[in-house]
Amino acid sequence: MPTHAKPVPFAAIESLIHLLRGNKVMLDADLAQLYGVATKNLNKAVERNHERFPEDFMYQLTRQEFANLRFQIGTSSLHGGRRHLPCAFTQEGIAMLSSVLRSPRAVAVNIEIMRAFIRMRGMLVSVDELARKLDALERKALAHDKDLEEVFEALRELMTAPEKPRREIGFHAQPEDKGPAAKRGRIREQ
Repeated sequence: MPTHAKPVPFAAIESLIHLLRGNKVMLDADLAQLYGVATKNLNKAVERNHERFPEDFMYQLTRQEFANLRFQIGTSSLHGGRRHLPCAFTQEGIAMLSSVLRSPRAVAVNIEIMRAFIRMRGMLVSVDELARKLDALERKALAHDKDLEEVFEALRELMTAPEKPRREIGFHAQPEDKGPAAKRGRIREQ
């Protein structure tokens, strides 16, 4: 980065990236401020090179999108008194701005913005990976919970007294018998 261009901190760039129409975008006024140019001049440069900015690179916000964005950001007046609705630039549109705005500051800021987008994408990938691992852990825990539930149910069954007496297993003397000697005696009597 040239010595006269101060690096822009990641947090400053990240706070200017918004999610609109399913894309991460930056607004023209925020970009102009980072590049050190007037918003009007940035938009004029884009208009002069409109063929470089298809709809998936840059688009103008609707009144509803602008109102929602102002509500999300929590300001009553976003970017001062504008005559036109702001333009939103996707990552590709911001990269294209570097070919339109050729000042050393614009190039340096563009590099930092691209790094911010890449870092945010990396964070999203790690968040997705974390979500997958959490889902797997939850499934495993639920399976263990079911297994533990079955173990506790079996233990409860073992701990509760049976409702009807169980038949005893093994050889037992009948009440009229007096043991083995009595049986031998009966046999002799016959």
